[in-house]
Amino acid sequence: MVVLVLPYPPTANTIWRRVGGMTLLSAKARAYRASVASALIGQGVPAMAGRLSVRIEVHAPDRRARDLDNIPKAALDALTHAGMWRDDSQIDDLRITRCNTITGGALRVYVEELPG
Repeated sequence: MVVLVLPYPPTANTIWRRVGGMTLLSAKARAYRASVASALIGQGVPAMAGRLSVRIEVHAPDRRARDLDNIPKAALDALTHAGMWRDDSQIDDLRITRCNTITGGALRVYVEELPG
């Protein structure tokens, strides 16, 4: 099992921006991808090739109401972009849990290859 501590992501509502006729990754999302890639390099994480189980503990930066389902999209896409796995379609079991708030917010992500 790999355990990662990642920065708190932008919500799914702020990942994409429409510019003219094109849809682009927002500046927030690009910065988040870079910070996740740096975190993976710093934690020496190997790429995973099999089917996966991912558990995400969400530590919001404050007590504002948030839709829990909007939080993992940027993190999963950033982990894909950083080479944690080939594609997030490898994830067969995804669990998201709201935990205590911490200054600045963070995600604790547990990734495990499934048997078989």
